[in-house]
Amino acid sequence: MPSSSLGKGVLLCLLSQLLFSVLYLFSHWMQPISGTDVFALRMVVMAAGLWLITLRLIGLPAMLRFVRTHLNSRRRWLLFLLGTLDVASQFWLFMWAPVNNEGVNVAMGYFLFPVVMVLAGRFWLKERLNGLQTAALLLAGLGVAHELWARQTFSWTTLWVCLVYPLYYLYRREMKIPALQGLTLDLTLILPFALAYLLWHSDMLAWVLGEPRYWLLLPLLGLASAVSMSLNLKSGQMLPVNLFGMLSYVEPALLFVAAVLVLKTPVAESAYLTYGLIWAGLLLLLVNGWLRLKTPVPANLPAK
Repeated sequence: MPSSSLGKGVLLCLLSQLLFSVLYLFSHWMQPISGTDVFALRMVVMAAGLWLITLRLIGLPAMLRFVRTHLNSRRRWLLFLLGTLDVASQFWLFMWAPVNNEGVNVAMGYFLFPVVMVLAGRFWLKERLNGLQTAALLLAGLGVAHELWARQTFSWTTLWVCLVYPLYYLYRREMKIPALQGLTLDLTLILPFALAYLLWHSDMLAWVLGEPRYWLLLPLLGLASAVSMSLNLKSGQMLPVNLFGMLSYVEPALLFVAAVLVLKTPVAESAYLTYGLIWAGLLLLLVNGWLRLKTPVPANLPAK
C-alpha cells in the first residue's frame, strides 16, 4: 500500500474517532432535554445522513438487492431484527449515559469490548489464542475481579456494552452483512420509533425547534453522525484491517477523558487499578495487532 494512501487512511480514521467522542458530548450540550430526547433526534438526522451516503456510494438498486439476497428467510430477518434492537439500545445508551453519571462506565464498556471479542473468538468461533491474547485476557480478568471485590458490583451500563454489543457483531459477521448496508437498514427500522417518540413528545420537539441554539446543534449532530461514519468506513477500506482496529481503540480513551474532564463524572480511587489492568490488557491486544499487520484478520468494532 502506498505510504500516501496509508497516511491518509490513518488521518481519516483518527478524525472519525475524534468525531465519535464529540458525539458523546452532545447530550451534555443539548441539556435540559434528556439523553433519550437527544437519542431520538440523532436517529432521525443520522438516518438521513446515512441514506445520503448510501445512495451516493452504492445506490438504491444495490440496497434493494442487499435486502433480497441477504434477508431471504424468516430466520435471517429475525436475527437481523434482534441485531437492530441491540444496536438501537447501544445508540440510546451512548446518548443517555453522559448526562446520567454513567459516562466513565460506558467508556469502560468500550475498553472491554475488544477483550470480550477476543474471548468470543476463542469460544464461539473456535479461534486459537496466542500468548499476548491470553495475557491480555488474564489482565482484563484481574481488572474485572478487582472491580467486583472493591464495589461488590459492576455497572450495568458497562456490562450492557461489553457483553451485549459483541452479539451484534458476531451475528452480523456470521450472516455476512455488509457494514454500510446493514447499518443503513438498522437506522431505517429504528426511524419510525424515533419519529413516534418525537411526535408523542411534541411539546419537547416544539420547544427544541423554537430554541435558536438547537438550530445549530441539530444540524451539527446529524453532520457529525454521518461524517464520522463515512470517514470510518472510508478509512476501513484504505487501511490494513489490524491497523484500522488498533486506531479505532483510540475512541474509548477519548470517551474516558471526556467523561472525567468535561462531564465531571466521579471516579473512585480504587477504580483506577481496575482501569489500569484493563488498559494494560488492551495494550497487549494492540501490540498483538501490530505484530500481525502483515496477516490481517476481520475487525469487529462498534458503531456509535
